[in-house]
Amino acid sequence: MSGANGFGRFFGGSASEIPPMARPPAPPPDTREPLQFPTQTVAQPEVTPDVNEPAVTDPVADEVVEANADTVTEPEVEVPTEAQVTEPVTSDPVELGPTGRPMPNLPDPRPVTVHGNARIISMCNQKGGVGKTTTTINLGASLAEFGRKVLLVDFDPQGSLSVGLGLNPHQMELTIYNLLMQKEITVDEVVVPTNVPGVDLLPSNIDLSAAEVQLVHEVGREQTLQRVLAPAIEKYDVILIDCQPSLGLLTVNALTASDGVIVPLECEYFALRGVALLKTTIDKVQERLNPRLTVDGVLGTMFDGRTLHSREVMQRLVEAWGDQVFHTVIRRTIKFSDSTVAGEPITSYAAASTGADAYRQLAREVAVRCPDV
Repeated sequence: MSGANGFGRFFGGSASEIPPMARPPAPPPDTREPLQFPTQTVAQPEVTPDVNEPAVTDPVADEVVEANADTVTEPEVEVPTEAQVTEPVTSDPVELGPTGRPMPNLPDPRPVTVHGNARIISMCNQKGGVGKTTTTINLGASLAEFGRKVLLVDFDPQGSLSVGLGLNPHQMELTIYNLLMQKEITVDEVVVPTNVPGVDLLPSNIDLSAAEVQLVHEVGREQTLQRVLAPAIEKYDVILIDCQPSLGLLTVNALTASDGVIVPLECEYFALRGVALLKTTIDKVQERLNPRLTVDGVLGTMFDGRTLHSREVMQRLVEAWGDQVFHTVIRRTIKFSDSTVAGEPITSYAAASTGADAYRQLAREVAVRCPDV
């Protein structure tokens, strides 16, 4: 664009050549260029344009030509072609989950017509406060929503699982302690129903802490829980054991009785450091007591994607455990605390919450990883 004010391209000259609003008088006849041609008459000065004067009709013509030129060339330069428009639509972007891996499309578990042949899964981590009890309650309730018959085993002397389901463990006449230490007590006498359809409970209280001391002198003490749970295997589809936060004899009993173990892990540095010790314990139980024991998965809990620390811990967890880390991640939400106070799982207390959806997603993933669930 020529000219300081941008109109030079319409009038064919620079800013100094733009004619003023009032046209000046014509120059004397002897200085006008048409007088240099002998064939030109004086009566035709307005017909022959003066080269020193700008053409009056040029701005309109130039404007029309440039407008037409812009109209013709604009689609070729600025408007994307049809292939460019349709390319993002045909190529679906890969959705990455919180673990940094593509999220799978998990189907609902298959319907179950005959119950039995239960898979026993332990929720195990020697660090407390990582979400073992919360995962046991809500995973069991989610599996029950998909038609599974679930037995929850409170194997922690604190009795948190029983409290989380609205029961007072100190008012229980029979608990898991009686089942372990008294041979005449059967599992049917200790099992209590819960308010969740399809979910039963083996309660616990502080008496269970004495069992760890008394079992030390028993023969085959590591298989005690396995023996007492054997009759329940044919009645349930899934048995979930909520372990205490330690690697003592009770936890070894739970791992010996289990087919698989799920490791809930808070997305925090100290929780990550203790996983190596837990892996050593699991390997020893596999080698010496329970060869069928497998790690069903590592579950990231209390995840907050807004913090760099949580994302870094999740990244290191995937680097250490690989595909054993569940795609499902349990995020922080106040609904978990509220549902615990209410004595019911989050799937019924806040059925439409993100926490409930996450545990339903975890139930689907567990069913995919464990076909016998």
